[in-house]
Amino acid sequence: MQFDKLIINAALTGMVPTKQDNPNVPVTPAEIVADARRCREAGASIVHIHARDEHGQPTYRKEIFAEIIAGIRQSCPELLISVTTSGRVHREFAQRADVLTLEGALKPDFASLTLGSMNFPNQASVNAPETIRDLATTMNHRGIVPELELFELGMADYAKYLIDRGVLKPPLYANILLGSRGTLAATPQNLVMMVNALPEKTTWSAAGIGRAQFFVNSMAIAMGGHVRVGLEDNLWYDDVRTQPATNAGLVERLVKLAQCIGRKIASPADARAIIGLAARSGST
Repeated sequence: MQFDKLIINAALTGMVPTKQDNPNVPVTPAEIVADARRCREAGASIVHIHARDEHGQPTYRKEIFAEIIAGIRQSCPELLISVTTSGRVHREFAQRADVLTLEGALKPDFASLTLGSMNFPNQASVNAPETIRDLATTMNHRGIVPELELFELGMADYAKYLIDRGVLKPPLYANILLGSRGTLAATPQNLVMMVNALPEKTTWSAAGIGRAQFFVNSMAIAMGGHVRVGLEDNLWYDDVRTQPATNAGLVERLVKLAQCIGRKIASPADARAIIGLAARSGST
């Protein structure tokens, strides 16, 4: 069976993990840039970026994102960059959309767009319909592709609703995230159900949270999909949590698995072609 080359999206930092949880979590702009380069060298073609402030806390400030993006563009200019617009900590639209105003070479290729509200283990994540529409509209206007994030089956149906109304437009790139407590469990049945529910011509990637990461990644690779992996979602190599992971090490493990079943690894140029992205112009 012939599959597309495997796109590996490395989610480097997230909003929750700290160096106390795993000393390999990159927090400062310099650490995030260095880890992005290591992941690119290991086989990643996309990096998913969260920013932290000087105290190590999540921040929405575009100035810090700009420092990170500039460093990545200088270190590995071909690498595709996705930025978060999460409302998990910062709820106001202006905060969530601040990073979308970056110009020129600092403008990201993708930005996350979670297609509904749900519960995380210790808090609710609220994504009101108006906020989802406004974020998507802003991304469309800025030429930034939404990185759709789907935690529940209804979010796939909502994507179709937004497409029908012109709020979401091709190309479509989606992350299916399974195994977070309070959302859809990480089972083969649920992954197949989610993939079958996606809008037509969606390039999809799958991620598992915590112990489910390698399990879900493995299923996605075998099914012909793509993967998201990284310390944002999982801090350990092993189920019993004795060996702290690194972002590059998690990428390398998936490269070896893909090679074992005959899948080649997508370069950033390959990923751009598979998803259907236009060439980066360096301008707005």
